[in-house]
Amino acid sequence: MKATAIAHPNIALVKYWGKRDEKLILPHQSSLSVTLGPLAVTTTVEFTGQKGPDQIEINGKVAEGGERKRVEEALKLVRLEAGAKKKLGAARMVSRGDFPASAGLASSAAAFAALSVAARSAAGFGRDTKAESILARRGSGSASRSIEGGFVRWNRGKRADGKDSFAEQLFDERHWPELRLLVGMVSREEKEVKSRDGMRSTVETSPYYPAWAKDAEREVKEIVRFIKRRDLEAVGEIAERNAWRMHATALGANPPLCYLKPATLEVIEACRQLRKQGVGVWFTLDAGPNPVLLTSATDEARAVALVKAHGASEVVQCRPGGDARLV
Repeated sequence: MKATAIAHPNIALVKYWGKRDEKLILPHQSSLSVTLGPLAVTTTVEFTGQKGPDQIEINGKVAEGGERKRVEEALKLVRLEAGAKKKLGAARMVSRGDFPASAGLASSAAAFAALSVAARSAAGFGRDTKAESILARRGSGSASRSIEGGFVRWNRGKRADGKDSFAEQLFDERHWPELRLLVGMVSREEKEVKSRDGMRSTVETSPYYPAWAKDAEREVKEIVRFIKRRDLEAVGEIAERNAWRMHATALGANPPLCYLKPATLEVIEACRQLRKQGVGVWFTLDAGPNPVLLTSATDEARAVALVKAHGASEVVQCRPGGDARLV
């Protein structure tokens, strides 16, 4: 009745931005990401068999508000799947990440992926990546892509019940061993507008949104063949273009949404200048100020120096991470 799981965050190379169903968290378009190791969230879930409220602790604090509600909903879904005979009862959940939350690093993705794996295991279910991905999606859309490692595609799906909207691994973490992903920490502040609120506002008010969704779906199909042949330049160009278009769509919302900081733009411009010198480095950016640079092991040192020279207090050096796992 107790299990602990570890999951890694991911960075989308083709972004998820906007829901067609808010309750089930179904996206308007497919997305594709790479899992980030060694960053991780560790989550323990214990079903007590007793009546009473769930006990939920996240990063050393008792969870409250919407954060608590999302975890409670995930635990409720596990109880429903287990059925009345198992009498799982109230749960104790403790979750802790080793990187900043709410700074554009997909902390909720790792958290709900770890929760899904741990909760289903504690309830007596065997590993099932599809079921885990669907459960993780109900907590945070991008969490569906953190169940498996390497390069993962979250399929939009067509069904109204969401049973065909889950993520699947295309290439594991060993596919591209020389790829490096560098998280430039230009800000550790929590976002003023959380991703789910920003998405809703963008979908409802940005005139550019329909074009964004159509373009992103096309980009998912396009980038897969470049990942397959490990073409860093082609992957980097798509990742940059897709990130700009996502943020442009958010800037077109009412009121405009801007997740970028001055240092974010400095790093982005520096990447462009460094490429002119023959260094292979490209950026991507989720809904937050911290750019993630895509580069190779050969150019990693120069890319790290670039980010530090343009305002980053820290550079987190990552490579493709592995599957969520039980420990």
